[in-house]
Amino acid sequence: MLRALRRRHRKRSTESDGHGGDQRVAVIGLGRFGSSLASELMRRGWDVLGIDTDARLVQKYSDGLTHAAVADCTDPEVLRQLGVHEFTSAVVAIGTDIEASILVSSNLLEAEVPNIWAKAVSRQHGQILERLGVHHVVLPEHEMGERVAHLVTGRMLDFIEFDDDYALVKTVAPDIATGIPLGQSQVRSRYGVTVVGIKRPGEGFTYATAETVVQKGDVIVVTGKTRAVEAFAELS
Repeated sequence: MLRALRRRHRKRSTESDGHGGDQRVAVIGLGRFGSSLASELMRRGWDVLGIDTDARLVQKYSDGLTHAAVADCTDPEVLRQLGVHEFTSAVVAIGTDIEASILVSSNLLEAEVPNIWAKAVSRQHGQILERLGVHHVVLPEHEMGERVAHLVTGRMLDFIEFDDDYALVKTVAPDIATGIPLGQSQVRSRYGVTVVGIKRPGEGFTYATAETVVQKGDVIVVTGKTRAVEAFAELS
């Protein structure tokens, strides 16, 4: 049931975003994940409709969002009243109530919202959402746990893994990659990784080329198969 609607007018961003100029997104669920996501989208110039059944959360975040509503989106009529069916993007950020997450996702799919993201709290939850047809399923707690585990147990400064078993890693350059141009270091052929970026102390990140000479103490960004970048980072 739709109980309240708060609105905040804001100048729209004119920057190109790759979404056909439509920078509107509905974030359903304003818990820690949803509110953080909504705030970051606002910072990037998007118009955000934040929705939650908890009036206290809506009140807390309403001033920082373009629109905010106290509403139960398990009711498809509520979504229609809010105009969510007209959005090109929506995020189901409901975590604790799996039934509500599934119902809301189903309603968004029936409304033919073209780009739906949904938070899952377990792999089983994620599998259900994928079977429903949700376009993008994220498991933030699980993914963050894996990421921190890599940082704790290895020599990586940062770690991001992709679905197809590829990873991007930030690490201090090992000695085997320093002192000669990357094209001559045989890093790719010997270790199966590609150096894509480099940062020297006191300087910003720059793209790496075959002519780039990595120096001792440089921080580099490498990509490749997960096991390959893990092994390479251990050489540091």
